[in-house]
Amino acid sequence: MKVAPVLRALASRDHAFAPALVHTGQHYDEGMSDVFFRQLGIPEPDVHLGVGSGSHGAQTGRILAAFEEHLLALSPRPKGAVVVGDVNSTMACALAAVKLGIPVAHVEAGLRSFDRTMPEEINRVVTDTVADLLLVSEPAGEENLRREGIPSQRIRYTGNVMIDTLVRELDAARALDMAASLRLSPGGFAYVTLHRPSNVDSPERLGALVGFLETLARRLPVVFPVHPRTAERLRAGGLVARLGSTPNVRLSPPLGYRESLGLMAAARLAVTDSGGVQEETTFLGIPCLTLRPNTERPVTVSAGTNTVVGDDLALAERVVDEILAGRYKRGQAIPGWDGHAAERVVDALVEAWG
Repeated sequence: MKVAPVLRALASRDHAFAPALVHTGQHYDEGMSDVFFRQLGIPEPDVHLGVGSGSHGAQTGRILAAFEEHLLALSPRPKGAVVVGDVNSTMACALAAVKLGIPVAHVEAGLRSFDRTMPEEINRVVTDTVADLLLVSEPAGEENLRREGIPSQRIRYTGNVMIDTLVRELDAARALDMAASLRLSPGGFAYVTLHRPSNVDSPERLGALVGFLETLARRLPVVFPVHPRTAERLRAGGLVARLGSTPNVRLSPPLGYRESLGLMAAARLAVTDSGGVQEETTFLGIPCLTLRPNTERPVTVSAGTNTVVGDDLALAERVVDEILAGRYKRGQAIPGWDGHAAERVVDALVEAWG
């Protein structure tokens, strides 16, 4: 969702670079990779490193070694390497490139949860430390980078490329009429995503969240596309049958981007631990409950429609009360969340490396 608009923006510039797309293989199954390439019109990768899954250290090491080998085989060396987001691939590819003297640009730089127990937070901090060009998606990102001593000439506020993809795909997503296909009324159901280790790896926490979803389902239908990691933990905890037998809970495998977006746009509220869903619901004006103690996207709370409820499920139920009673806050427009962030990303790349 972040790469697609940048590739399109590069393709529209005759004077820009010829991009080469590298797929590390960190996300490798149909539901978490291939479907996004098809729906978003992303071309076949020029290189597929095929690293697969594994522990954080093993996976990061394999990506770093494979990407370094790829870079060493290129002649001439690339003008730069563009990495996106905060996954293991982001940090590993940034490290491989910078150690070979290849400049790195980080799309979605500066986000901070200030929670070092999150693997993504480590990836963000390391990537931003070594990157040459930091392309920021929300106002707090600039503040965080300056506080960490990053020179202002390395920082560009480009806005949010995720919103570029949302704007482009929203009509197609709505045309799928996913709510009707599930016999649901628009604005009459909750949309749920859960995948963070802090929520799904602890049997006690996951059990409590299942209890919350059961309570929520007594008030309105719940649609829950289940991430592979979450599905594994639910099975291990004996919770799949419990959720699956709960009236008003609709479980499904992971959905494509358009299907997910179509459901999200039609929902009364979203319950999530995903940073992307926090952003997308803010743009769509959909109330969002974030089941984490923090967020690296604070603008979704200060200007958007997101409430961070942390471990306080009683608070989550009170927020649901406000939403269903029509008393919940309304969001406002955020600078750079306008469907044109990728154009500004390419402007920055051309300025720095052209």
